[in-house]
Amino acid sequence: MKSFYCIVLLFFSISVFSQSADEMAIRKVMQEQQDAWNNYDIEGFMQGYWKSDSLQFYSRGYITKGWQQTLDNYKKNYTSKAQTGQLTFKLNSIAPIENGSYYIMGQYLLKRTVGDANGEFIIIFKKIDGEWKIIADMST
Repeated sequence: MKSFYCIVLLFFSISVFSQSADEMAIRKVMQEQQDAWNNYDIEGFMQGYWKSDSLQFYSRGYITKGWQQTLDNYKKNYTSKAQTGQLTFKLNSIAPIENGSYYIMGQYLLKRTVGDANGEFIIIFKKIDGEWKIIADMST
């Protein structure tokens, strides 16, 4: 019986470690996005997104499909450093959906000289070819 408990404890420890490693990797992607945005590097910011026509971005009642269209929208709406400002993400919840994917609920705080812009988001990350990528983003 003692062996059984040791095996269960070992399995639980490995599972917790794996989730923690995944969460740390996802947090790293979000930090890299924040850093890129704050350096007015929109293309660098987009590296956190899945470079696919299947990427979906939902905001203000509209769905944008595809990585390139999402990039084009960002470039159209944020044409200067004054508009991108200083971004801070606040991650309120990171939880697995299923093996290889997580959802993140949080807030973005955008301090700008042209007026602050703050809101909430739900992002879905999926591990694709060994890298964590955003496959869907809903921001308000």
